[in-house]
Amino acid sequence: MLTQFAIQKARPAERSYKLADGNGLFLLVQPNGKKHWRFRYFFAQKENMLAFGSYPEVPLAQARRKRDQARGLLADGIDPGAKKRDDKIAAAHAARNTFGAVAEDYLDQLKENNRATTTLEKNIWLLNDLARPLHKRPIKQVSSAEILALLKKVEKSGRRETARRLRGAIGSVFRLAIATLRADIDPTFALRGALLQPMVTHRPAITNEADFGTLMTVIDEFDGWPTIRAGLQFLALTMTRPADVRYMRRPEVNFIKSVWSIPAERMKMRRSHDVPLSTQAIEVLRSVWDLSQGDGYVFPSIRAPRPLSEATFNVALRRLGYTKDEACAHGFRSSASTILNERGYNPDVIEAALAHEDEDKVRRAYNRATYWPERVKLMQTWADLIDGFKKQVLVA
Repeated sequence: MLTQFAIQKARPAERSYKLADGNGLFLLVQPNGKKHWRFRYFFAQKENMLAFGSYPEVPLAQARRKRDQARGLLADGIDPGAKKRDDKIAAAHAARNTFGAVAEDYLDQLKENNRATTTLEKNIWLLNDLARPLHKRPIKQVSSAEILALLKKVEKSGRRETARRLRGAIGSVFRLAIATLRADIDPTFALRGALLQPMVTHRPAITNEADFGTLMTVIDEFDGWPTIRAGLQFLALTMTRPADVRYMRRPEVNFIKSVWSIPAERMKMRRSHDVPLSTQAIEVLRSVWDLSQGDGYVFPSIRAPRPLSEATFNVALRRLGYTKDEACAHGFRSSASTILNERGYNPDVIEAALAHEDEDKVRRAYNRATYWPERVKLMQTWADLIDGFKKQVLVA
């Protein structure tokens, strides 16, 4: 049997030579001084050779353990060389099928299915940012316990709803993995009921006409980047969602017909939505039109030709003195809906203007066909009402 001293004392010769340790294990000493562990064995009446690494990276004791493991496989009728090749292939396969790789496939699938930009952005944030600790893990090895630990960490930060959405996003990745034969089970299924119920918080909105007039007056006086001021004004005038305004592109606007056509891929319900533009809305667009070119964003960021960030409008409202409990960008829709309903305008027309989904498909088709003239009139009325609210503030 070899000793540590004998291995260290071995010097290179003109030709490679072997130092036997017993039971098939030997050290191959190369002319360049390199020393490699080899295991000689017979399987199916054929001689085979298995490499165990180099010395000193693999010390004597470890080489012997590898030999004993190989001999154990031989005793069970398994070729250790073939098993080593199979294990390498399995490891390479597992490395390609990490959670991160499948998550990327899932995000690509969302893109190919033309999911809304906001939906895609939220899933990218959930899977690429919050779920990053799982990315390098072979997806078959990800357990319910480690997913729960990740979710609880998010939950304890106060983001209960985010934790529930993260569980749903991770579950979607696993369902894709199962469908593509890369996983056998969805470990998030066992976590149903494991998270706390989210605390329901309604988006703040100013529904008093005088207070809303004050808000719009303050926005008119905003001295920040012009596209932020114009974006807030346009948001209020059109009763649309903040993301629709942020991602609005020049080709979507028809100044002649006074219409803004939002493509289906950006709409929450996956249907294109035409927005009648009041004269005031047209005026807002023209005030920033020269700040972009070609098919660019109508309300570009100050730093680059990209859309305003998701937080931009709310940050501007905070600068104007409104707290997160008083007003938010999405609240403009509630303001318009509440005020117009209280004034007695047709609720169906208001719902159509807000692009809300009607559960009755026939009724939905009818509404889209018949309410366009009413919507055109309503949007101009709403813009005139806003002007009236602002005048009352100035008079007061």
